[in-house]
Amino acid sequence: MIKFVDLHLCPSINSLSQVEKMVKQCSDLGYWSVGISLPLNIKLEKICQLKTICENFRVDLVTRIDFVPKTTTELLRNLRRFRRKFEIISVRCNSKSVARQAAKDRRVDLLAFSTGFPHKRFFDNAEAELVSKAESALEIDMVSLLFLSGFPRMRFLSSLRKEVAIAEKFKVPVVISSGATDVSLLRGPYDYAALAMLFDLPMSLALRGLSENSLSIVERNRKKLSSGYVAPGLFVVRDVKRCLGV
Repeated sequence: MIKFVDLHLCPSINSLSQVEKMVKQCSDLGYWSVGISLPLNIKLEKICQLKTICENFRVDLVTRIDFVPKTTTELLRNLRRFRRKFEIISVRCNSKSVARQAAKDRRVDLLAFSTGFPHKRFFDNAEAELVSKAESALEIDMVSLLFLSGFPRMRFLSSLRKEVAIAEKFKVPVVISSGATDVSLLRGPYDYAALAMLFDLPMSLALRGLSENSLSIVERNRKKLSSGYVAPGLFVVRDVKRCLGV
């Protein structure tokens, strides 16, 4: 069975009823896990409330933060402060310098780009090469396709076609998320996979972007955030004192 993931829900955290409705809808649509975008100053108590809501609907909660840095200095500062506090780090790149820094930093999981401004979409060959080495992914929010119409939608689809082709060329994983702010904007994974064909992403790769690609990032980061993590490929599997009977 495919474990589908929507890594980008954007409900109002202060409205637990809205969160509950969105999580319930995701569960009904067949999602196994959801990522909820959280504010930097979120309290542990609030995260526990969100986890309880997700557990009630048998959905796995992934904690996520979305950075929108104006400078590379701001990005690096935020990564130092918050990398170990959230399971997913996304960076919306509104300048080429931020895009390049985010692309080469292994602490960044997802790169996102502006929807309505093609000149602010910096996912080119150079960007993709850096991303492939850093093991990050390109995230596409499908909610934009629901909002846009006419020429803006055509222009957006044209940008996505180019970026998907570049991602495939450099073997950069593509993650498909909803980006939904309300329950009415949620769709099922197969609906999103069908929409992805509009920008030339094959059904099989679209489904992977809604499952394997997302899950691998979450699993990798949870290992890194565990108490036994030391360095890439190096984990503490036994406590030395316990082994010695101390």
